[in-house]
Amino acid sequence: MMTMTIETPPPALFPEAPRRTKGYDKNAVDAFLERARESFDRPPTDAEALTAGDIRQAAFPLVKHGYAIASVDAALARIEDAFAARERQAVVSAAGAREWVGRSKETAQVILDRLSRPRRRRFDRVSALRYGYRIDEVDLVAEKIAGYLESGATVTVEQVRSVAFRMQRGGYRETQVDAVLDAVVEVMLAVS
Repeated sequence: MMTMTIETPPPALFPEAPRRTKGYDKNAVDAFLERARESFDRPPTDAEALTAGDIRQAAFPLVKHGYAIASVDAALARIEDAFAARERQAVVSAAGAREWVGRSKETAQVILDRLSRPRRRRFDRVSALRYGYRIDEVDLVAEKIAGYLESGATVTVEQVRSVAFRMQRGGYRETQVDAVLDAVVEVMLAVS
């Protein structure tokens, strides 16, 4: 007598995106998370190890029947927090807390110098024929972040991570704004 076993696929890591809504490609997300898991087991000084910045920069193709974007993004935020804490511990162990605080202060000052520029001139602009981030929206967020850096005004890492701007012709150059927001997240994680 022959017995058949039916292999059931492993449960999905995340819920699927709602119908008619694209989600993150499941294979790409699963492969990245496996790489992150393996990387976390390596010493943070290993050249092959991912960093908190690598986690923050992760991007996945959008497909039908993909993972729900919000669920994956929330998981990536937690993973980034874990990588940042590990990196902080490695620097503190190797060079001391003063070194870590000094680096964080330096980065915070560079950000503050950028965000303290006059309104409408904080970042480079794209040409009048191209689209960039809306200047008034970026300036508003910049002022809130500057308040956080100067006086400890309440701004959370999640607020910075999830900020989104509408587009306008001749707006701020996206890559510059995104780089500053990434640096803000790094500073916030460094002092948390």
